[in-house]
Amino acid sequence: MRAAYIEEHGGPEVLKVCERPDPEPGPGDALVQVEACGLNHLDIWVRLGGKRPFPLPLIPGSDPAGIVLEAPPGSGLEPGDEVVIYPCEGHGDEQALASGDDQLCPDFRIYGAARDGGLAEKIVVPAANCFAKPEALSMGEAAAVSINYITAWHMLVARAGIRPGEKILVQAAGSGVSTAAIQIASHLGARVLATSSTPGKLEHARRCGAEETANYREEDIRERVLDFTAGRGADVVFDHVGKPNWECDLASLAKGGRLVFCGTTGGAEVTVNLSSVYFMGQSILGSTMGRRDELEQILSLMEKGRLKPVIDRVFPLEDLADAHRYLEEGKQVGKIIIDIGS
Repeated sequence: MRAAYIEEHGGPEVLKVCERPDPEPGPGDALVQVEACGLNHLDIWVRLGGKRPFPLPLIPGSDPAGIVLEAPPGSGLEPGDEVVIYPCEGHGDEQALASGDDQLCPDFRIYGAARDGGLAEKIVVPAANCFAKPEALSMGEAAAVSINYITAWHMLVARAGIRPGEKILVQAAGSGVSTAAIQIASHLGARVLATSSTPGKLEHARRCGAEETANYREEDIRERVLDFTAGRGADVVFDHVGKPNWECDLASLAKGGRLVFCGTTGGAEVTVNLSSVYFMGQSILGSTMGRRDELEQILSLMEKGRLKPVIDRVFPLEDLADAHRYLEEGKQVGKIIIDIGS
């Protein structure tokens, strides 16, 4: 099969596209023909390497969608089914597994990072990780769902517990996960102030449901939050950037507010005044991925047209290195998709 893979860490030039051995399904596995796969910042971290170990050689890609080729008996899947893949699995904690929280297991693996992923013509995954693709979505749109929407849903609903009428600050609105967060928060009745750095990305945020927007390069975001909330502060701050936003994130929180974050694309080392956090009754919440049942809810809402993936650009698999460069430039508005079949 044609596949992208890396044998060493480095710049986009280490990404190779060539023939690789076909994967072999084990008991309980489905074999899926991948039609499209989304890119995430995780793909960049995997390519660069660093403190986190990634097994090499490795086929990257964490957002595959495609067509079932083989399925185990009794799985409910049939060859020809179009599926979205829940791109991770957990092992080693029976309590977490029983509650559906794979992401809390000590042996938690995201496809394309801890094992071969979806930037290939075929992938083998547990049949339980295959969910019916909504007819309302194209294959490219289906490849824009799993990582971003599961992560945003889990952050806002399971971790931050957002409620209708609450006011939420969503940082870096042009990213895929923030796009999902704006849509989800708006759908659940929250009011969103979204930030970004360009007029195009701010307009994108308004199209996704943001009530107000602010350019963080030109405006004082904390002051905009206070104006938006009549001086109270945000009930929830949603972030994945980390260090550059940290002081603003905390300063923008209301008493009893919740800061929820899923990444540190701008840096991980921060300082915090604990006395202020406890006195204000605030919460700082980390979050990674989410649950299978959350993906089910998201796909149901997409079938009904309540949520809609936003695609920025589509690259063929052969141009994967260019897609990585484009993602690193931070110019995207929504999701970057790799077309496996072209």
